[in-house]
Amino acid sequence: MEYILEPWPWYISGPCIAIVMFILLYFGRTFGMSSNLRTLCAIGGAGKKVDFFKFDWKAQRWNLVVVLGAIVGGFIAHNSLSNPIDINLSQQTVLDLNTLGFNNIGKSLLPPELFSWENVLSIKGLLILIIGGVLVGFGTRYAGGCTSGHAITGLSSLQLPSLVAVVGFFIGGLIMIHLIYPILF
Repeated sequence: MEYILEPWPWYISGPCIAIVMFILLYFGRTFGMSSNLRTLCAIGGAGKKVDFFKFDWKAQRWNLVVVLGAIVGGFIAHNSLSNPIDINLSQQTVLDLNTLGFNNIGKSLLPPELFSWENVLSIKGLLILIIGGVLVGFGTRYAGGCTSGHAITGLSSLQLPSLVAVVGFFIGGLIMIHLIYPILF
């Protein structure tokens, strides 16, 4: 008999996130991924060139566990907890994605039209990665944090700037997918 894993329901994963947040708040820490990039740049010596990276990165070593946890957790989730069945999408979503040039919709989370090595290593793919990376880096710095930091830590601690940032992230995402994406692809 084959056992098929199901995604964790909200009433398990939601409280797990809340427990992590309570632990972080108890110890006076915040959650976010972009601060880890700053720490890694400081470890690599970027503070010698740019003042933004001049800080006591050793005090942030604990936060690198978040990066390690995301990598290990992603590996475990993909290899041990993934449900191999097709993704159930609405017919309208399938039609919309077909008009954008996607095939085999719902067969994988990472469509090969975007994430195959052939597409990523093309001139267009590399330009999108570089320009997108610069824009995300700028946006993260300008917003004072990333989506996970603002949406999870900022909103859970009722910070108005995080609410403004999260609304901005969603508006930016809508503009990207409805206006810019059709032009690029």
